[in-house]
Amino acid sequence: MEQVRLTALMERTVGSSSVTIGLIDGPVHVAHPAMDPTGISSLGSSASCDRVNSVACVHGTFVAGILHARRGGLAPAICPGCTLLVRSIFPEDDGRAFPSCEPAELALAIYECVRAGARVLNLSLGLLGSAPTGERALVGALDYAASRGVLVVAASGNQGSVGGSALTRHLAVLPVVAADTGGRVIGVSNVSASIGRHGLAAPGEDVVSLSPDGGTRTFGGTSAASPFVAGTIALLWSLFPNLPAARIRHAVAQMTTRRTSIIPPVLDAQAAWDALVQTPAARGARWYPTRSVV
Repeated sequence: MEQVRLTALMERTVGSSSVTIGLIDGPVHVAHPAMDPTGISSLGSSASCDRVNSVACVHGTFVAGILHARRGGLAPAICPGCTLLVRSIFPEDDGRAFPSCEPAELALAIYECVRAGARVLNLSLGLLGSAPTGERALVGALDYAASRGVLVVAASGNQGSVGGSALTRHLAVLPVVAADTGGRVIGVSNVSASIGRHGLAAPGEDVVSLSPDGGTRTFGGTSAASPFVAGTIALLWSLFPNLPAARIRHAVAQMTTRRTSIIPPVLDAQAAWDALVQTPAARGARWYPTRSVV
């Protein structure tokens, strides 16, 4: 947490229930003792896991723990006071080694989350195929999210390749690569010119979060890095609820200078706070912890 200077921001607030994070991922083991199920809702099928040992459930629970676990445990628990809207997109009987989906499937999930009131979307997933119709549907969904003032945070992918996708190239998306404990981008992260221009790096090595068996797991990669950025955005929006999406994104993504590298900078939550508190719309506004620490 200190690597991305997130601790001070988390001390200011646990998040507001009026800020909804759309988690497009696997189902979540909401009965985990470190998870507060009262702040979790679902779209479509139940948010809960049917098979706690499935790849989809393990992945969804892990990412959810980074965002929505109770404070004081081993998971990061960035925004437990926010509302977590789970839109399960990975079937538990899929058998895939890594959760992934078709672009058209993701497009539908984005539309549903935005219409349900999500202000931030976390996409810790990989895309399958590249059919033009599917990509057009995805671009349309991302355009729709942008038009509704929704910020989309997406994992860049773990193939260690140079080159973007229809997801990471879209200007409405804030793509995230994984960094090690020293802040260096790890080799599995996909990078590209577009990711370098408008993306961020976040913790993606030896991240500890919740496991469906009731304990914790240690994972890495861009799926683990993405919710650090999404959670930071949700905390900032909890403290500055009236600021527009463009202002929040500008502060979080550190868009103060033109970038030329394919490697994005590391998330700096404190710098984002400092930038927003100086915003004319925020000066004189009353901000305060929206809930006591849970």
